[in-house]
Amino acid sequence: MVTPLESLVQSGTKLWLDSVDPDLVKENLSFGATGATSNPAIVSDLIKSGRFDEEISDLVEQGLDNEAIAWELTDRLVRRAQKEFEEIHKKTNGNDGYVSFELDPLLEDEDCSLSVEERADRYVELGKKWSAGHTNRMIKVPATPGGLAALERLSAAGVTLNVTLIFSSRQYEIARDNIWKGAQQRQDPKTLKSVYSIFVSRIDAYTDKKYSNLSDAAQGQVGILNAKRIWKENKEFWADKGLPLQQEMIFASMGTKMPEDPKDKYVAALAGSDIQTNPPGTNTAVQEMSGKTFESRVGDFPSDEVCSEIDEKVDFALMEDDLMKEGLAKFATPQKDLLDLIEKKRGVVSKS
Repeated sequence: MVTPLESLVQSGTKLWLDSVDPDLVKENLSFGATGATSNPAIVSDLIKSGRFDEEISDLVEQGLDNEAIAWELTDRLVRRAQKEFEEIHKKTNGNDGYVSFELDPLLEDEDCSLSVEERADRYVELGKKWSAGHTNRMIKVPATPGGLAALERLSAAGVTLNVTLIFSSRQYEIARDNIWKGAQQRQDPKTLKSVYSIFVSRIDAYTDKKYSNLSDAAQGQVGILNAKRIWKENKEFWADKGLPLQQEMIFASMGTKMPEDPKDKYVAALAGSDIQTNPPGTNTAVQEMSGKTFESRVGDFPSDEVCSEIDEKVDFALMEDDLMKEGLAKFATPQKDLLDLIEKKRGVVSKS
């Protein structure tokens, strides 16, 4: 009998895990996952578990400071996940089997004094550093002014990119165009592999608070409609480029935010194409839905009436601005928390 997640994969979706927990990676591989993503919040949770205290102790003894320990542990965790997905990467000739590595979120902290150009230079430097020597590592860069400004140079340098924190078609289009410009500066543009992470449920949580005047039919559909529109635009842009590898959307922020929503709300609505990066809890909940099957629905849009209402009532430019401010706070804070956690761990492991 086909499991729910096997059914999802059969619909055309690539399933990626939003974690690099070694145990969860193995479990989700058995579910049909073919890739994974990481971020500082994920690394923090793993450190809190105590499973990596011995490694932290060794790094402390080596004289590494907190920042160096944070990046060394992140690199190790991503490397371990990459190894698990390496065979998939080989079998798909580089079209799948990736693990994302997020660059320094503190470049987007409100206290960062660097200019946009200086942030872009730093993203390029770090992107080249952390991608060097890796075949199935994606470098995750945010769709901020500094991040977007770095993409052409990173792409030209052959770095495989995952552009994150996308909330609008404006951000997506700038990211896509810059990456394509960079790819054409490579010796062989056909080596390009890029993905674009559009956040979904965060938008519906936002509209629930900001646009209470939306009808019941439209409320909770804005994130889905936005993601499907950008997905369609992405398909159309790359259709005539003759690239052997897919340039895909990643549907991110796929965990439901409203208690009344079924756990598979976004999984079902966006099934059928490209990539879903689902939280471990979402994948587990879906897998436990006995008899559940998925079919391709990513190309099915809400009714014309719902689309018209959303376009009339929702200010998408304002939404992008508001959600980026919120997103950047969530982006930088986990890195600060990670450094604080390592400082606390330093004291514990030094005494043991």
